[in-house]
Amino acid sequence: MSVLGITYRRKIVLTAALTAGCMLAALSARAADFTVESREVVDRKMVFATVESVDDTQARSRIGGTIAKLEVHDGDAVTTGQRLALVVDPKLTPRLNAIDARIKAAMAQRQLAEIELKRAEDLLQKGVGTKARADQTRAAYEAANNEAAALRAERAVVEQQGVEGAVLAPESGRILKTLVTTGTVVQPGEPIAEIAVGRYVLRMMLPERHARFLKAGEKVLIGPRGLGAGEQGLGEGEVVLVYPQLDHGRVIADVSAQGLGDFFVGERTRVWVAAGKRQAILVPAEYVIYRFGVSLVRLKHGGEVVVQLGQTMPEGVEVLSGLKAGDILVTP
Repeated sequence: MSVLGITYRRKIVLTAALTAGCMLAALSARAADFTVESREVVDRKMVFATVESVDDTQARSRIGGTIAKLEVHDGDAVTTGQRLALVVDPKLTPRLNAIDARIKAAMAQRQLAEIELKRAEDLLQKGVGTKARADQTRAAYEAANNEAAALRAERAVVEQQGVEGAVLAPESGRILKTLVTTGTVVQPGEPIAEIAVGRYVLRMMLPERHARFLKAGEKVLIGPRGLGAGEQGLGEGEVVLVYPQLDHGRVIADVSAQGLGDFFVGERTRVWVAAGKRQAILVPAEYVIYRFGVSLVRLKHGGEVVVQLGQTMPEGVEVLSGLKAGDILVTP
């Protein structure tokens, strides 16, 4: 036999040995036994939680008038000081015109009083006029001067009222609801829009019997958005506040979690909270067989048995019935 033939046969034998070794390793991994035992687990109950903002505020009109322009819509994100609407008071322009006319009259009166004052002082210096007349004209001049200053201040107030027609966002957040439309007549202090301010939390309402298990810092599991079953959830959250007052037999708690900024305020999601501890039988998911809508496991001595499954936990799948402590399972 040639050298090439011997080398080829060696390669075939080596390949067969490696294949057999892999098959044996796989069979031994599949044949790993699992002994069923009862263990203490955290009893988690599924409840619904609602996305809520920690603080709500209102943007209000500072003057009375008509909404000339509405610049935001429901759901818009706003920043502090952003203009949300413009309120116009049609009476401000006539008031400004009237004040301007009064200012012109006061300035004319001031000029006349100034001329009279100079004339009275000149006559007093020449010894022809009297001091009483000079004092009288000086008082008239100061009164006209003060009248002009008061009117200028009044005009500044009216101008400021025109500036305050802009409705500004008091805090950064998201518009929950606009309460007016273009053309609406509003009064000073009337709310224009509701704003959800700051961070968001999940607000849970649980039966009163769970109140003794809830405390700040407790970890909860959060399901997927939209109450979906096949999507990945937000993961883990933390109870940040348990309200001390019950509401119609329910305890209220707030849960902090990442990723709530894109949720709608008022949107619901599922949350699993701890409600004490209990004994349960858990088996790894790979030991469960699903066939024709039935869940089965394979015993090392006794074939396959039907089991009733419960919750899926990080430690495994809960078996409600069909197994007992001490049973030995093998993988399918």
